[in-house]
Amino acid sequence: MTAGSVDRVHDGSVRDRIAHARSVVVKIGSSALTDLTEGLDRNRLDALADALEARMRAGSDVIVVSSGAIGAGIAPLGLKRRPTDLATKQAAASVGQLALAHAWGTSFARYGRTVGQVLLTADDISNRSHHANAQRTLDRLRSLGAVAVVNENDTVATNEIRFGDNDRLAALVAHLSGADALILLSDVDGLYDGDPRKVGVDGRRARLIPEVNGPEDLDGVIAGSGGALGTGGMASKLAAARLSADAGVPVLLAAASSAAQALADASVGTVFGARSERLSARRFWVRHAADARGRIVLDDGAVEAVSRRRRSLLAAGIVGVTGRFFEGDVVELVDRYDTVRARGVAAYGVDDVTSMVGRSTGDLPPDLQRPVVHADDLVVVSR
Repeated sequence: MTAGSVDRVHDGSVRDRIAHARSVVVKIGSSALTDLTEGLDRNRLDALADALEARMRAGSDVIVVSSGAIGAGIAPLGLKRRPTDLATKQAAASVGQLALAHAWGTSFARYGRTVGQVLLTADDISNRSHHANAQRTLDRLRSLGAVAVVNENDTVATNEIRFGDNDRLAALVAHLSGADALILLSDVDGLYDGDPRKVGVDGRRARLIPEVNGPEDLDGVIAGSGGALGTGGMASKLAAARLSADAGVPVLLAAASSAAQALADASVGTVFGARSERLSARRFWVRHAADARGRIVLDDGAVEAVSRRRRSLLAAGIVGVTGRFFEGDVVELVDRYDTVRARGVAAYGVDDVTSMVGRSTGDLPPDLQRPVVHADDLVVVSR
């Protein structure tokens, strides 16, 4: 999907939707909570908890996706900079997660609220049964009146099973929890068409983009990577916002220093309008959360049928198969140029699909005459 390829609502109503959302996921970046020399900044964390509490008292359910575990472990371990090797990252996270959870618990205790820590790995989202378990945990915490504080489980996550950054995690949690809005708070006050800290060669400073409703709103935008304490950056925030908007959840990107205003009336930062029809939990999982285990290459006719007419994939339209997948795994459906056109749940394993390549349904054994990917289990990625 490209941003804007779905119906979007106007900025005013987007801000209204976020301001009055019944259920909100709020992601808070590392730079808003920690620094390299002192670790956790309790004053900043308390100010954020105050803003979150005000939103909850106004009637919203709030889930917090909190970065900062590794950053919170740097100072206590005597490290001078954010570690780059996996073992030291995990060691810092093991110290920092404890401090971070305690800090959130202490801060919300001022209001008589209980905090529940939820640590997730990418496998918890990509695995369908784990996905459902995480959803039930978040739902139950909310029903019991506790504040769920979510973070990636950095102490056990490997490079192969990481979300990559907590912006993506927040977007996934927003859909997983059925949230009505996603608010991304960090050290930037919105999306700019360049680096707001610099003056361009033409003498012009970067311009704040107040709303994103289509690809034209992103023309000329240059998104950078993260800073010293985080793994995200504008590129990850933009990707997370587009993912969330595609799933039907509007997004506000704002500075953590403006958290009170962002949570009160959404009048600051940049908003991203959302798809008018929300993806079902299963279609979202297929499209965004599940890891693809293989690829099925389609001929031109099958590409047309699958991506434009949303028909089931039949064996006759297949020209190649790669990867190692089993029945029930998610696979990517690609054209002859290796462009992903759709994702879907395979009805057969790779060995059966390989034996079916290019064959008409009538020529196949009775147990192999179902569609290779049924239309109900298929999500178009690009047309």
